[in-house]
Amino acid sequence: MALKFVSLAALVAAANAGIAPVGYAGAPFAGGYAAPIARAYAAPVAAKAYAPAPVAYAAAPVAKVEEYDPNPQYAYGYDVQDAITGDSKSQTEHRSGDVVQGSYSVIDPDGTKRTVEYTADPVHGFNAVVHREPLAAKVAAPVAYAAPVAKVAAPVAYAGHAYH
Repeated sequence: MALKFVSLAALVAAANAGIAPVGYAGAPFAGGYAAPIARAYAAPVAAKAYAPAPVAYAAAPVAKVEEYDPNPQYAYGYDVQDAITGDSKSQTEHRSGDVVQGSYSVIDPDGTKRTVEYTADPVHGFNAVVHREPLAAKVAAPVAYAAPVAKVAAPVAYAGHAYH
């Protein structure tokens, strides 16, 4: 089926491109063939010359000069404690001029709490100290089991039918 579709598509493409004749030239007669189809093509139309439209130029907008703060300061922090998912993380950071100090903590997949304290300044660059502390191990409450029930089947006595 796909071959038929591709063949039909190729035939339509060839007819549109002018490769395959589209018209019917008549039935061939004995001893000869039909004359080829004459096609007439129109000459290309000369392009008209148009003058470019006048363009109005506006003055370039003046760039706004942002104020430079020689002593930038900020402080922020966040704390996430999600009891449902167990997600626990926090971060604090503050900046005074070119000196940035902060810390963040996160619970690693192995169950330890990783706390990173960092500072950055133009003299010493970026420095970080990493502390890892194990969290208190979660002790599961002992599971109470029911005492096993002894199932002893009493022997079943069959009373035989007495055939007289």
